[in-house]
Amino acid sequence: MQHRRTGKTLDRKTAPRRALLRGLATSVILYEHVNTTLAKAKAVKPLVERMITKGKVKTLNSRRQIARVLMTETAVNKVLEELGPRYAKRAGGYTRIIKLGARKGDGAQVAQIQLVK
Repeated sequence: MQHRRTGKTLDRKTAPRRALLRGLATSVILYEHVNTTLAKAKAVKPLVERMITKGKVKTLNSRRQIARVLMTETAVNKVLEELGPRYAKRAGGYTRIIKLGARKGDGAQVAQIQLVK
């Protein structure tokens, strides 16, 4: 039974899944768009949205909370210095997912997750 269990497992144990999502969130923030599978894009979207929301408030506490998730200091700085002010007046919805079709090798649905301009 799956009562009160939220989120996708992505066919991984907890630690590898967290590492995957942290790395993917860091890439989305650094490069502002990443091609990945549709399931991974849907799983990482709330994480990226939360980081940008925390980046709107530029405090030491928010810096530490963002650094706990993102893997590089440059990504943390980008959230606080660039993305926080960019989306200051926007009340959520900082990312979009664009479906790109099926991957040739295994037929997996590929999507691009990108930050809204």
